[in-house]
Amino acid sequence: MPSEPTEAQVRSGVEGDLDALTDIYNHYVRETPITFDTAPFTPEERRPWLLSHPEDGPYRLKVAVDGTFQGNSQRILGYATSSPYRAKPAYSTSVEVTVYLAPDAGGRGIGTLLYKALFASLADEDVHRAYAGIAQPNEASTRLHERFGFRPVGTYREVGRKFGRYWDVAWYEKEL
Repeated sequence: MPSEPTEAQVRSGVEGDLDALTDIYNHYVRETPITFDTAPFTPEERRPWLLSHPEDGPYRLKVAVDGTFQGNSQRILGYATSSPYRAKPAYSTSVEVTVYLAPDAGGRGIGTLLYKALFASLADEDVHRAYAGIAQPNEASTRLHERFGFRPVGTYREVGRKFGRYWDVAWYEKEL
């Protein structure tokens, strides 16, 4: 059942978000096949990942925060990133994108808000294609990506093993 709608704002991620972003990601590491990482991270281990997403350029980190304050901070509801697709120079105009939401933030439109902000921030960048790998099954992620114009390009069958079984990854692309 979807959670209640939440007023959310999207901004660029900052170093002060590291603990909350790590907690969100670690939920998916421990509880789901959505990421193929198998051991949780400490915030210090995730710091290079955070720092690889500056406020400008093609590799971005967008964070959705609850519209209300809790003390001096706002609760992070999720994040979206664009990251290098592959390390070789000819891939530099392609990015891999992803969204992770806090476990109780699904069904509120937070993923949509994050992708709108992410793709708007990439509009003036030298980026030609966005790619997303979606571990299967994941109907919510598939719907989100298709809503943003992603089209399936293929499926890697049983490409990852986690929780004692093999998982497929469906790949999607979007022209930018």
